[in-house]
Amino acid sequence: MSERASPVTQPEEQHHPDEQHDEHESTADDADEHDSDATTEPTPTPVTTGAESVVRALENAGVEYAFGVQGGAIMPVYDALYDSEIYHVTMAHEQGAAHAADAYGIVSGEPGICLATSGPGATNLVTGIADADMDSDPLVALTGQVATDFVGNDAFQETDTVGVTTPVTKDNTFSSEPDRVGSDVSEAFALAREGRPGPTLVDLPKDVTNAETDREPDDPRVPDTYEVQERADPEIVTAAAERIENADRPAMLLGGGVIKGEATDVCREFAIEHEIPVITTMPAIGAFPEDHELAMEMAGMHGTGYANMAITHCDTLIAVGTRFDDRLTGGIETFAPDAEVIHVDIDPAEISKNIHADYPLVGDADTVVSQLAEAVDSSPKATKWRAQCQQWKSDYSMAYDAPKDEPVRPEFVVEALDEATSDHAVVTTGVGQHQMWACQYWTYTEPRTWVSSHGLGAMGYGLPSAIGARFAADDDQEVVCIDGDGSFLMTLQELSVAVRENLDITVVVLNNEYIGMVRQWQDAFFEGRHSASDYGWMPEFDKLAEAFGAQGYRIDDYDDVADTITEAIAYDGPSVIDAHIDPQANVYPMVPSGGDNGQFALTEDQL
Repeated sequence: MSERASPVTQPEEQHHPDEQHDEHESTADDADEHDSDATTEPTPTPVTTGAESVVRALENAGVEYAFGVQGGAIMPVYDALYDSEIYHVTMAHEQGAAHAADAYGIVSGEPGICLATSGPGATNLVTGIADADMDSDPLVALTGQVATDFVGNDAFQETDTVGVTTPVTKDNTFSSEPDRVGSDVSEAFALAREGRPGPTLVDLPKDVTNAETDREPDDPRVPDTYEVQERADPEIVTAAAERIENADRPAMLLGGGVIKGEATDVCREFAIEHEIPVITTMPAIGAFPEDHELAMEMAGMHGTGYANMAITHCDTLIAVGTRFDDRLTGGIETFAPDAEVIHVDIDPAEISKNIHADYPLVGDADTVVSQLAEAVDSSPKATKWRAQCQQWKSDYSMAYDAPKDEPVRPEFVVEALDEATSDHAVVTTGVGQHQMWACQYWTYTEPRTWVSSHGLGAMGYGLPSAIGARFAADDDQEVVCIDGDGSFLMTLQELSVAVRENLDITVVVLNNEYIGMVRQWQDAFFEGRHSASDYGWMPEFDKLAEAFGAQGYRIDDYDDVADTITEAIAYDGPSVIDAHIDPQANVYPMVPSGGDNGQFALTEDQL
């Protein structure tokens, strides 16, 4: 962690001891006179501004860090932050602020805070807000707005921020009263973390934040109308438990809701006690230790062959905290075709939305899996099934060839990074081939150590999310960003932030001079026509890192890998490794979009 600046404080007025004595010296007559003049009027409530109330609400919620970019309409809030103990991280771009806040929320479990001014500041946040919405990440966005009298008049830097962000927020508010503005922020904070997490936004007109108020903000709490079901229907729990007991081929599918619902422990205990093979979705990586014999790892488009075989052939699927998105399911009609589905989710809207739930269990993941654990009296007799799962692990191994006389394989770099770091290191990524290699070739054993853009698939997520993760992580946790050259190029300006804050992060750019996933699809489905995917004009990222003030490294062959990684991780500050990898390396297994998970391809010829 970097050293933190001390909050700005005003020096106390100094008094000379003699002066203090003279000032308070009085006679008995004086005291009687003072007593007769005493009044019983109540002490007036201190008058503050709306902006100060906003900051007070954040302080009351326990916020320690905020990420943002200053600007005209949000300036009153920043002025109030000047005297706050909340540490503000000035980002290079508002998109970076949103991604950093998002990652902070993923790693810490508490909502990340991002700020921006009106107009372009607010619209630049939208990608990060949409990402948080797709992945159900807790985030609070505070946006400046033009004065209320100017709203709707196309004023300078005016945008209908509430209108723009309504489709991608859990809740948003145009705060129109200085007496309510602090409480609006408190409520937004509570809504972001309660139930199914998600992003909330409060739009702050400048006249409201400048205005005076004597109202203290409410403590963070959700509205009385907001209800979350904690426990599932007992009758359905009993029926689901009977199904699990009688299963011949059971499998657990853990989604991102397991981590967000703090249900990793109970899910691990349930699976291990009843010896049920465990599959994860990409957002759930780390929910179950991948070095355990029951771990089948990630399923879906680029999931392991053995995970996809387990889903395809199971007869009972216990799905917890997953929305069954298309990258997981492939074709819905071929997904888990033989299985009766037990679906646990806190959001009733997800039940049977994509995959029919034979046993719909609405409620908090930790609570409902605990209900199931109490209801299941005997473990399913599935010895042959477990043996079959182990055989699939052997049949569809993730092994790869790495000839020393050929370009460096990206899988080798990822495995070397994993070996050089601790089990609880945090990994962030951008989006593309590198993201899939980071999923497949790093062994994750703990929750909140995998940080990526899943549902939205936002390139450029990796570096700013590493910054947010660094502020949320423990001091002894390494933070590693595995990025691609195309993804890194989108937000590399945030290196200036990492250098200014002296953040100990290691960025590894798997550089193939392509938008690699696009190139792979063009080779497979568009006759190798590389339209706008060839990035042969990439800069030298190691030298660019040095220009920013970070430490730069370069990998060109296998002999460079181990020593370079060791040196970069040991460097106390931000470092960037420009790792030049095989430009023709592809991500396999692969299930074509809408395809059958059980018919995954291991080579391009099989697509």
